[in-house]
Amino acid sequence: MAVTDEAIEKIKEMIVSGVLRPGDRLPKESELAAGLGLSRNSLREAVRALSLMRILDVRQGDGTYVTSLDPQLLLEALGFVVDFHRDDTVLEFLAVRRILEPAATAMACARITEEELDALTRRLDDLGDAPSVEELVACDLEFHRGIVQSSGNSVLCSLLDGLSGPTTRAPVRRCLTQEDAVGRTLHEHRAILTALRDRDAEAARSWATVHIASVEQWLRSTL
Repeated sequence: MAVTDEAIEKIKEMIVSGVLRPGDRLPKESELAAGLGLSRNSLREAVRALSLMRILDVRQGDGTYVTSLDPQLLLEALGFVVDFHRDDTVLEFLAVRRILEPAATAMACARITEEELDALTRRLDDLGDAPSVEELVACDLEFHRGIVQSSGNSVLCSLLDGLSGPTTRAPVRRCLTQEDAVGRTLHEHRAILTALRDRDAEAARSWATVHIASVEQWLRSTL
């Protein structure tokens, strides 16, 4: 094992075992290196790598701290990775979204409040019957994010946020330029809302699946 990988594993073990907890400051570099049996150079490389993964926070002049380890923070890198997709792998990302988002939508049935449903309804009403593609893409992102957040699962929310970044919305934007696509999308959004208001988890899951699958099917036909 490379010395840097060994250093990363040793710091990781300190965090996983609870020796270091979220918000804790790491010991001084010399003390930590000696305690772990590492060179200071390998320790610095490990800290640099873990800071890029948002596990450690290096504060100049103050020290190095364990971050909150919040899922949203740790999964930020997913959106960065998704941005490097190729056209053929977009389908794979959409397939993952088709698995996860309907499940999150079904989960939201039991938790989403009437006030949240009213806010989503007003957002759709404000669009009108003939929004521009850009307006609908922005609304689509807000619409699904709002529902997923109501699922109550922060990990699921962070995963889907990463999978629904700007780059992966490009196929949605292109799909919405097709004939009748805007009207169909608005209809599907309202059908999802109706299922949520009825607290019908299976209907909500089904409409969310149809909604994502239509984009996936269109993109598959264009590749």
